[in-house]
Amino acid sequence: MPSSRFSVAQDTLHTIVEDVLERAARRGATQCETEVSESYGQTVTVRCSEVDTIEHNRDKSVGVTAYIGKQRGHATTSDFSPQAIADTVDAALSIARFTASDDCSGLPEPELLCTQVRDLDLFHPWDLKVEEAIRMAKSAEKAAFRLDRRIVNSEGASVSCQQSQFAIGNSAGFRGSQQSSRHYISCAVIAAEGDKMQRDDWYSSQRSSADLATPGAIGDYAGRRALARLRSRKIDTRQAPVLFEAPIANSLLGHFVSAVSGGSLYRKTSFLLDSLGQTVFSPIVNLSERPFIQRGHASGCYDDEGVQAHDREVVNAGVVQGYFLSSYSARKLGMQTTGNAGGNYNLILQPGERDFAGMLREMGRGLLVTELMGQGINPVTGDYSRGAAGYWVEGGEIQFPVEEITIAGNLRDMFRSIAAIGNDTLVRGSRQCGSILLEQMTIAGS
Repeated sequence: MPSSRFSVAQDTLHTIVEDVLERAARRGATQCETEVSESYGQTVTVRCSEVDTIEHNRDKSVGVTAYIGKQRGHATTSDFSPQAIADTVDAALSIARFTASDDCSGLPEPELLCTQVRDLDLFHPWDLKVEEAIRMAKSAEKAAFRLDRRIVNSEGASVSCQQSQFAIGNSAGFRGSQQSSRHYISCAVIAAEGDKMQRDDWYSSQRSSADLATPGAIGDYAGRRALARLRSRKIDTRQAPVLFEAPIANSLLGHFVSAVSGGSLYRKTSFLLDSLGQTVFSPIVNLSERPFIQRGHASGCYDDEGVQAHDREVVNAGVVQGYFLSSYSARKLGMQTTGNAGGNYNLILQPGERDFAGMLREMGRGLLVTELMGQGINPVTGDYSRGAAGYWVEGGEIQFPVEEITIAGNLRDMFRSIAAIGNDTLVRGSRQCGSILLEQMTIAGS
């Protein structure tokens, strides 16, 4: 494994954590929590075989949250010098003294803090030379151009390697630290036929560079997707089944997570208020949260507050079993934190038995959606309306590409009308799911 190139040793991060907590207590804080982090990385992008950008990033941060009773103050700095850190602690305390008291503020209950840490194999630094990154990006782009003369332009191919580390602690006794990495290769190209043009892309993202798809495979697939969209047609407005391709189906899970997250619930800005224990999805839907997956994109032993993570079932046979709560949002709701301060862990939608071709056959006639545009979702009502592109399907087979349409419905109805889930599971960020077939949606066309 190549050596990392952090500018600060982990021991130094731990020392800063202790210094922050000690000064906060000495200056009058009743509680305090802090996170010290550093990240570095490199991203190279080529376009039409020419280097477009070479970016190097290095960031540092100390965040301090101090409490005086139920009054809270927060301050940050990117300067790791002792004076800057002392000033940041003092700033957080000064803010706290002038804020209103909030009965729900404060650290998590001590008994909920993490006591079991596992090695989740999240850190695989990639000491990639710029010259090699350029070669890989060019290889992805060339693979697309090789496919067909109709691949006429590129929006760029990128190779990125990112590494980060942090240490956190609080006055309740919790201490934690972690090093992690995330790397990706992407390619986006444009196909043209006559005066019509279409674009598409693909990417691979992993903790370890050894797990990435090859640049050639990424470019080849991006090119094939762009070519397949040529000769797109409009269709008439109609009601029809809709099959969300796996990368797009992922967004449906995102809407659910947002609707049952603490902030949306206690502010009453969710269409899924009081949904705990209620049937929200079709009975075939089972959604689990798995924090401890080796090399998982959203794996971790504890959340941003240090609360212990747990495997759990979020949806079972369509029934909501749990929300996504931090300590603050849980108190606002009269509940207990679920250990989701900072977001969800790996969410896995249980796959069905059909592969992608089987999902097309199951739909028979309808719309396959491969791209969504716009943000037409009302989080309060669940109303859903987004621009879309994809393919029209007849007899269980793709017939022609479709563009300039809008698909509309309500997320409550959409969740309950899930008719099938594919086993073509794809990992995108913190969520893993296959394609999802909905019984019917409104498709607005010409």
